[in-house]
Amino acid sequence: MIAALGTALGWFFYARLGFSDVWVPFIGPIELGWLIVPVFAFVVTAIANAVNISDGLDGLAGGLLAMSYGAFGLIALLQSQFILAGFCFTAIGALLSYLWFNIYPARFFMGDVGSFAYGASLGVIAMLTNSLFLLPIIGILFVIEAGSSLLQIISKRFFGRRIFISAPIHHHLEAIGWPEVKVTMRFWVIGCVAASFGVLLALAGGHV
Repeated sequence: MIAALGTALGWFFYARLGFSDVWVPFIGPIELGWLIVPVFAFVVTAIANAVNISDGLDGLAGGLLAMSYGAFGLIALLQSQFILAGFCFTAIGALLSYLWFNIYPARFFMGDVGSFAYGASLGVIAMLTNSLFLLPIIGILFVIEAGSSLLQIISKRFFGRRIFISAPIHHHLEAIGWPEVKVTMRFWVIGCVAASFGVLLALAGGHV
């Protein structure tokens, strides 16, 4: 479903809006032509699933999403994409309201509907700001979370053993004795640093 949505959006952005290149920091735009469609679909699908995988501890996904949307909101603002920036900041407001009741001990939960929607939207925003290569930096913990699950699956299937006690990695850290709140807070710190670095890289790399 998410892949189909990403493909449809990719075609719309390519055929109707004229998007056909990606910006590489310090290098400039690289023309992809129609290949932007599968790239768009992959980005939306990958980040949507990564956010969903990260939604496993109270406050974890919501806090990381707020930081990521904040970074892309600033990038959009600096690019004079004011409507897109407004959307990002509105999403942050909704996430903060949600986090008020989702931090430990959580009373509200995001679930698949929320995590997939926020993740897919983040992928679209990264493409709209032409910041594809900044997405893995700003959302580094989403990449790590999804990557740890993928490595666990590959290791179990082909080598018959686990790399982590439990995957994704936030469950592994719990398994070795880290309290849930400690994992969430430290991931928030890393996410804040990554988001700030992404904005600085956008400024230095010519995205704004």
